[in-house]
Amino acid sequence: MATEHVNGKNRGKVMLYALSTCGWCAKTKDLLRQIGVEFDYAYVDLLDGKEQDDAITMVEKFNPSGSFPTLVIDNKKTIIGFREQEIREALGA
Repeated sequence: MATEHVNGKNRGKVMLYALSTCGWCAKTKDLLRQIGVEFDYAYVDLLDGKEQDDAITMVEKFNPSGSFPTLVIDNKKTIIGFREQEIREALGA
């Protein structure tokens, strides 16, 4: 799956599944940048074919409702939606 990488402090594997047209997704991405953590993200709506299907399968593994943004930390903790305080606590910021 095609992802974009943002450099920052290593706080574990941080993956953001987002939609390019989603305001809450943009706010989550901006918050991660502001906190200064290293993370990867994918705009699921811009992926094609099998890549998009695989991304949706991954999102649904962590978030059965398949909503966005879905933030996954170390393949263990999932934060659904823009939850600033929860994101800051989970990433020690």
